[in-house]
Amino acid sequence: MGKLHISVSPHIRSSNTTQRIMLDVVISLLPAAIAGCIIFGISALWVILACVFSSVVFEALFNIITKRTQTISDLSAVVTGLLLALNLPANTPLWQAVIGSAFAIIIVKCLFGGIGCNLVNPAITARVFMLIAFTNLAKPAFPLDAVSSATPLVELAEGSSPSLINLFLGNIGGALGETSALALLIGGIYLLVRRVITWHIPVATIATVFVLSFLLDAFSFINALSWVLSGGLIIGAFFMATDYVTSPAVAKGKIVFGIGIGLITVLIRFYGNYPEGVSFAILMLNILNPYIEKFSKRKLFGGKHYEE
Repeated sequence: MGKLHISVSPHIRSSNTTQRIMLDVVISLLPAAIAGCIIFGISALWVILACVFSSVVFEALFNIITKRTQTISDLSAVVTGLLLALNLPANTPLWQAVIGSAFAIIIVKCLFGGIGCNLVNPAITARVFMLIAFTNLAKPAFPLDAVSSATPLVELAEGSSPSLINLFLGNIGGALGETSALALLIGGIYLLVRRVITWHIPVATIATVFVLSFLLDAFSFINALSWVLSGGLIIGAFFMATDYVTSPAVAKGKIVFGIGIGLITVLIRFYGNYPEGVSFAILMLNILNPYIEKFSKRKLFGGKHYEE
């Protein structure tokens, strides 16, 4: 009798391969990457190339050293590097980008068994690590044709209302891939159309941030919309919170997951020491994901609990 071989998670009912899914994610991130390069210039491109190239190299070297099957062809390392780059300022020193990529690939991903085995999202965890380790990461880059000023989140915290047009198009300071809401929404819609992700987590996250910001910021519709368009909320909601491995598998769990991210994001933005809270919120919910999965299990009539 032959042995039964079971692959690691995520287990999905789809004809798509891991490589195809990762390629779709790369394609969906291209508008944001291109927008970042246009807004911030050549320095943004160097940060993207440094993160992507070093992520692939670190995964390849880890597999060679540990004598594991080579996995760089599945493009997951490319996705991790690209996501990390888009969460960094365009003025990030390249050596810091390389260290962040090493942390994401080796510490968060490979040491836990590779794709499907990591407990938290590698890119978001690496960004939190870099925020804590490198003080200059808190200094955002600004568009080439703009005078350096406060970022939209800082303006909102100080009681000002940034231009919605600038927020939508990306003519603001911040990380190179989070400034243009238009580019991110194009990529997010692509993932939805391709059925790589579902609407539950992005909508629950964004709606929670909008409603709570409306309630906490003088019942202002404009300010609430500005809170949604500012910072890393959209890139986090569509591209990192929806990671198959570190997010719930069923609809009810995804909605709870998204609400939790939105709630913690707002608490950090309004009452914390960091102007941005999306990265910390996603990391916290990644850790709580097993409990959310347990809560969201469905009970088949006359049978035992199971997961969709």
